[in-house]
Amino acid sequence: MSVDARSATPPAPASGGSGLKKIVAASMVGTVVEWYEFFLYATAATLVFGKYFFPATGNELDGIIQAFLTYAVGFVARPLGGIVFGQIGDKLGRKPTLQLTIIIIGVSTFLMGCLPGFAEIGYLAPALLVVLRFIQGFALGGEWGGAVLLVAEHSPKESRGFWSSWPQSAVPVGNLLATLVLYIMSSVLSSADFLSWGWRVAFWLSAVIVFVGYYIRTHVSESPIFLETKAKMEQEQTASFGVGEVIRKYPKGILQAMGLRFGENIMYYIVVSFAIVYLKSVHKYDTSSLLFALLIAHVIHFLVIPQVGRLVDSWGRKPVYMVGAIAGATWPFFAFPMFDTRNPVIIVLAVTLGLCIHAFMYAGQPAIMSELFPTRMRYAGVSLGSQVTSIFAGSLAPLLATQWLKDTGSWVPTAIYLVVACAVTAAAVFSLKETKGIALEEVDRADAEREELALASVR
Repeated sequence: MSVDARSATPPAPASGGSGLKKIVAASMVGTVVEWYEFFLYATAATLVFGKYFFPATGNELDGIIQAFLTYAVGFVARPLGGIVFGQIGDKLGRKPTLQLTIIIIGVSTFLMGCLPGFAEIGYLAPALLVVLRFIQGFALGGEWGGAVLLVAEHSPKESRGFWSSWPQSAVPVGNLLATLVLYIMSSVLSSADFLSWGWRVAFWLSAVIVFVGYYIRTHVSESPIFLETKAKMEQEQTASFGVGEVIRKYPKGILQAMGLRFGENIMYYIVVSFAIVYLKSVHKYDTSSLLFALLIAHVIHFLVIPQVGRLVDSWGRKPVYMVGAIAGATWPFFAFPMFDTRNPVIIVLAVTLGLCIHAFMYAGQPAIMSELFPTRMRYAGVSLGSQVTSIFAGSLAPLLATQWLKDTGSWVPTAIYLVVACAVTAAAVFSLKETKGIALEEVDRADAEREELALASVR
């Protein structure tokens, strides 16, 4: 597919200004709900689960490492969810898939808040936690692809980077809400009360907000390009779709998507999860102060992501992403010395800078990945490429960093780890074709031409 073809004039998007904003809002609200619940687990794993669900060993980091292992289970489940829901999303539609995923995550998160601890039921407690975490991660694996594609497929080609970055900005909002609830509970309750029941309130609140997200998603419409592709496939019954087809036809696109996610995903969880572990275990920093620092950083992250999305449309996909990859490799070398000052303002600044750098990689992902795959297998390709990476990236990042901190007492191994991860992402960015301003219809036409050539060669 030649990028020069972007000059072709596609059909005008069905959604006008207000219609597109409605799509964006619906996608964002559901995403906020789902990531509130997912990141709630991440924060609770650092602050609560290590003590509540696992036996005491005399070393605080042992419990945190065990909690991060259960945290990693959700990441292992995400690619499976991406495969299953990607198949459903490409066949039945983005809307019904997103309605199903939000219900599954809401139920599993609520039940986490009902679990007894290790003192009550022994090892059955972490076992049940693992099961619920797996279910939560499975559903989330199908959530992200559908949410971002719903917006990307409705967006004009000239501003796809900006509009599709808004669901990305919903992620820090979900994290912000999770952090805010835990911050309030930890501030108004004693440590004993927070550990015994206070943390549960945040999980139980998911039962309320999941209904809001579900209701809003019932008013979302499918994108015109998806409906057109679906009708064409049903009529011709020639082109196939789904996970198997995208692996067979677009392996390079999947590998590129995985490479794009690698450094970004690792950096995010080092900033928002391991930074808490480092400050709490090395400097005995106060829990409420840590959560307050994250609150400020998440607000700024939310504001920065759409602005980076504008840069993705004006500068291009590759330059913006490359800035993020290079800057991400430098972050730990100034951030951890800033943490070591124990100055609250400097700590907030270090975390905020980390998330702003992350935004340069994160904001453009929906636009880039949607332009890698044709409509008939876009949900499967985007979900698979993004979620498989989480097994080797986000799930292991806080676990490895905490283990290295325990073994060496230093942040340097983690810094080297992030440099390598960002180098992998930079290589993936370098391998991309610049697709700024390309029409998704042109991606589909190139795919159709490829199919015709394949059929002609068989004949």
